Amino acid sequence: MALHKFLNPKNDVAFKKIFGTEKNKDILIHFLNDMLVFREKKPITEVTFLKTIQDPEIASKKTSIVDILCKDEAGNSYVVEMQVAKSKGFEKRAQYYAAKAYIAQMDKGDQKYYNLKEVIFLAIADFIMFPDKESYKSDHVILDKDTYQNDLKDFSFTFLELEKFTHDKDHLSSMIEKWAYYFKHAEETSEKELHQIFEKDVIIRKAYEELNRFSWNEDELRDYESVVKRDMDNQAVLEEQLDQAEAKGIEIGEARGIEKGRSERNIEIARRLLQQGVSAETVHSATGLSLDQIKDML
Repeated sequence: MALHKFLNPKNDVAFKKIFGTEKNKDILIHFLNDMLVFREKKPITEVTFLKTIQDPEIASKKTSIVDILCKDEAGNSYVVEMQVAKSKGFEKRAQYYAAKAYIAQMDKGDQKYYNLKEVIFLAIADFIMFPDKESYKSDHVILDKDTYQNDLKDFSFTFLELEKFTHDKDHLSSMIEKWAYYFKHAEETSEKELHQIFEKDVIIRKAYEELNRFSWNEDELRDYESVVKRDMDNQAVLEEQLDQAEAKGIEIGEARGIEKGRSERNIEIARRLLQQGVSAETVHSATGLSLDQIKDML
């Protein structure tokens, strides 16, 4: 198998290295400016990284973990998620994470309700989230049902569904399309194609160079490969569990049966993995269950 120069940006380690570090803050800023439509039409000029572990207000509440959490110079918060495995209820998890980031603003001194800032949730999903939507990018805001006015302005959600993105390298006409191509095809992009497609796009070229495996040290590559192995192992576990379920005669022919069977099977797999000492994050990747569901099993 040929060794690609560029690694996969959808890998957890690679994604956080490129978009979640001070060293590459300029990449994140440009990415957000390219992907989002801002109410006041003002681009972001600075971001501050925040804790990605959102602690509960009281011990009995749940802790949530996001990929990237930051705020801009105006105090608006951004939650950026890379979601590879299709997870039931991901759109609800998106709203939960956004709500947690909104509430967290009240922890900063004696913040008043009227001073609360916007929360923008952005997800790159390596699967189809909204089957009834044709576009690979969708932007969601809260609208008045009758007038369609956006009176409640503090929440917005943007989703990039990579499976729907079908543009080839010769037909990329916007920065959004170029970023989608980057996430979907970076690993297979050649050096020649990089220069042809992104000759004038300094930031995306930098994002590619951050994926250059030959510039990663041994520890970084080891962490990267451990995620690859984990994902492969988790997939193998799921396939084995599915084979066992089919052998026991579980009906998977109808949609309702599939959904119920998978849910019950994933819960059982999670319990078994946790009993074996597997980490909550690995169980999350293997089953698609939320970290909160998994923590409730501990």
